[in-house]
Amino acid sequence: MAGSTTAERGERKRESSGPPPVRAVRRRRLRLIIASAVVLVFLGSGTFWLLYGSDLVRVERVSVSGTDVLTADQVREAADVPLGEQLVSVDTGAIEKRTAEKLPRIDTVDVIRSWPDEIKLNVTERTPVLLVHQGGKFVEVDDDGMRFATVDKAPKGVPALVLDISRTGSAAASHRRFGEDRLVREAVRVAGAVPESLIPDTRSVKVRSYDDISLELTDGRTVDWGSSEKGKRKGRALTALMKAEPGARHFDVSVPSAPASSGS
Repeated sequence: MAGSTTAERGERKRESSGPPPVRAVRRRRLRLIIASAVVLVFLGSGTFWLLYGSDLVRVERVSVSGTDVLTADQVREAADVPLGEQLVSVDTGAIEKRTAEKLPRIDTVDVIRSWPDEIKLNVTERTPVLLVHQGGKFVEVDDDGMRFATVDKAPKGVPALVLDISRTGSAAASHRRFGEDRLVREAVRVAGAVPESLIPDTRSVKVRSYDDISLELTDGRTVDWGSSEKGKRKGRALTALMKAEPGARHFDVSVPSAPASSGS
């Protein structure tokens, strides 16, 4: 009875302990997991030290590209990149914000970390589409209607913006309704719709009211454009009209389906 009990106990012990090969595999897997974890800890510590503690990845240089009117030094001064700071810690958003605030001529600036030690500033400047003559100087207006810079000399090929808004009658009502900024944006839209072949000949865009915008071309030729609406159709009508009436001095495309010319 005792012998049988001992044999049964031994059998149960072997069944509960499992096959020896399975235990060995489990031990090897456990050792591999522990070893991998140790390696990852060391690698993570090394990466953290490299990014935040090493002198190898600090900002040493600031390069600038994309400038036209601005100089690279002007952009660097406005950006005020913290030299010597860890590259990973540089606040690129703050650099973009202060650069745009200090230099309104900049439309966009991309701040890029270039490992191991450089910050790149890729700049896109605003392009003037109209000029406002003011006190002997010229205020540049971009395609959003933003007045972004004042220059001493007018850039070539950029027409003048003439605000000839009456303070009485319908023109005054238009000014009160839309405001000067809106009227400037409408003039910008008209300038953007002028046929490419006529851009060099466009001397000014004159705004009297929302729906009374005209162009002055070279040699004293004029164009009644009307509002900025249907700009592409008006541009095509003007091109066709000028080909049909090359000697005309005045063109009216305010109603593009019924353009007219006079003064040949």
